Amino acid sequence: MQRWRGLEDIPEGWGRSVVTIGSYDGVHRGHQLIIGKAVERARELDVPAVVVTFDPHPSEVVRPGSHPPLLAPHHRRAELMGELGVDAVLVLPFTSEFSKLAPADFVVKVLVDKLHARTVVEGPNFRFGHKAAGTVETLAELGETYDYDVVVVDLFERAESGEAFSSTMARRLIGAGEVRGAAEVLGRPHRVEGVVVRGARRGRELGYPTANVETLPHTAVPADGVYAGWLTVQGEAMPAAISVGTNPQFEGTERTVEAYAIDRVGLDLYGLHVGVDFLDYIRGQETFDTLDALKARMAQDVDEARRMVAASEG
Repeated sequence: MQRWRGLEDIPEGWGRSVVTIGSYDGVHRGHQLIIGKAVERARELDVPAVVVTFDPHPSEVVRPGSHPPLLAPHHRRAELMGELGVDAVLVLPFTSEFSKLAPADFVVKVLVDKLHARTVVEGPNFRFGHKAAGTVETLAELGETYDYDVVVVDLFERAESGEAFSSTMARRLIGAGEVRGAAEVLGRPHRVEGVVVRGARRGRELGYPTANVETLPHTAVPADGVYAGWLTVQGEAMPAAISVGTNPQFEGTERTVEAYAIDRVGLDLYGLHVGVDFLDYIRGQETFDTLDALKARMAQDVDEARRMVAASEG
């Protein structure tokens, strides 16, 4: 899969393509339907499928300081899109100048002149151009002039509530610690990424050495508490007990994500980029009267995490 940053990265002589455009944060199940339809259409036409997305998130440029918590960094989104069969991902730097492009100018600059779109696939709520003035109807009208057609994919809804799956829904569930519900929206456990840094090393002293993960900026981190999941290092996913919070037992103030790789001894992870996948919630953040009580609770947490992970894999 090709990855481009900016229109200038698109190869000279790029031919017709099927295109879908959006932030696609999280590449959740609703996104997967749209991207999957774009890939299906591209195969029918024997042309590449291209996803166009933006960095930073448009809201950060339009309304500085309003950047939403991110469900996945761009490299992770590209990996997930590649698994869906996408042939190229174009990340457009979203600037103040770019945000002022009228819908028609955006279509000409991106879809017509550079990607030579044959079909554009979007959800019914897609908006684009200055002040989000462009709609799928606008896109279709412009397609009559510029020789592309538009396919609109219905929203994917949660069966019990009828609420459409969205990045907003996933962020809300993650923020509430409802990681199992978030996984339903995403189609996989929510992942937090970052580099392992040195912490206070209290986990090691207590018998449960943890990887202290310095999360990427704007990451959507689950609510404070203890979770079951996996610690993924260089492609290996290890069952893990995960703690999120400020460590009030030791009067901590900095919010951290720490993962203990269950039954693994002698791991040296400092400086490595890792992923932490959240399977299920175990309990909230607590303080204990004694260290022995804390150790006993940690042992229970590890046993519960071990059981949850084993059940999910069985």
